[in-house]
Amino acid sequence: MIDLSLLTIRPARPDDLAMLHPVIERAYRGDAARGGWTHEADLLEGERTDRATLEAILAAPGERLLVAEAGGAMLGCVQITDKGDGTAYLGLLCVDPLRQAGGLGKRLMAEAEAQARALFGVARIEMTVIDSRAELIAFYERRGYRVTGETRPFPVAVEPPLRFAVLVKPLDGE
Repeated sequence: MIDLSLLTIRPARPDDLAMLHPVIERAYRGDAARGGWTHEADLLEGERTDRATLEAILAAPGERLLVAEAGGAMLGCVQITDKGDGTAYLGLLCVDPLRQAGGLGKRLMAEAEAQARALFGVARIEMTVIDSRAELIAFYERRGYRVTGETRPFPVAVEPPLRFAVLVKPLDGE
């Protein structure tokens, strides 16, 4: 378990990416991901993201990548993006598989929501989740997100085809 009192959540810096990128890959894909419960390893292969994409997130004024670290170890991250019209998008939420189920994901989400309000002045936040991932969707519902009924296509063609469910959470206390 993680001693959350030692945890720091802060904006990512370019020099974090060498340590962060492997954490993202372990959390989402490959055999290492199976050590946690939020992985896509049974659905998708290959890289989840690349360094160039992470660098672009850091450079974009309407995006923020937050990292969680403790004792010099990179433990996870979350991305927020200002979509305009009072809405932010939450994505790239991950926790190192061996450190999942200890409250870190909840802390990252809470900080992302607070930052979205403070930085972008948004009233709601949305995310997309592969619609077949019922346990993960239920986790987000327990955090106040609701399934909208809207679906979006998965950006990569795979067999069988995947699609995203859209979840939304009001940030104004409603």
